[in-house]
Formats: sequence, structure tokens, C-alpha cells
Amino acid sequence: MRDRPKRVGDEVRAVVSEMLTRGEIKDPRIGFVTLTEVVMSPDLRRATIYFSLVGDAKAQSDAETGLNSAAGFIRREIGARIRLRSRPEIVFRFDGSFEHSEKISRLLKDLEEPHHD
Repeated sequence: MRDRPKRVGDEVRAVVSEMLTRGEIKDPRIGFVTLTEVVMSPDLRRATIYFSLVGDAKAQSDAETGLNSAAGFIRREIGARIRLRSRPEIVFRFDGSFEHSEKISRLLKDLEEPHHD
């Protein structure tokens, strides 16, 4: 039973990804986002959806604002597409781990390159 939040999170991620791919969420602020993870609360009443996108801090902030403004619509769609006792509250958060790993990779690559004195 402990892995139920993970399974439901995977289902939520699939539904929201499909909605984004099909253009069902029409907000120009969102742009091209990738859902990285969905963390469900143990009681399945809250879904924190992490996303990433290529862009500056303003694009990231705009996308987060756009996604959170569509949360009510997304919540209704999840309720219609996934059998759950209650529709989870939806919160979107920017996942900066991709940018962080890219920065680390660049730093490591710079260290590996031979430097001429």
C-alpha cells in the first residue's frame, strides 16, 4: 500500500503530460515544459508537480504562474480521468535540478580541458 502514492503520481503525471502535449492547457506563459516528477501526499489529497523548461528565470516564473492558474482545470480533468476518492489539490513547482546538473557538468568539463600557460 505504501507505493500507492507513487503509482497515483505516475498516473497524474501521464494525464497532465497528455494534456500539455495535446494543447488542452491554453496559456501562453507555459511554453514548452517537461514534467519531471509528481509527489503525492500519503493521503493522495495533494499533488506537487515538478517541471523543468529551458529559459531564463522570467520564463520559469511565468510558466509556474501559468501552470498554477490552470490547476483548477487540471484538477477537474484528473478527477474525470483517474478514479480517486477525492480530487487532489494541484501545485506546480519549478525543478531546477536539471539546470544544476548542467552547470556541474560544464564546470567539470572546464576542469578536464588542458589549460595552456
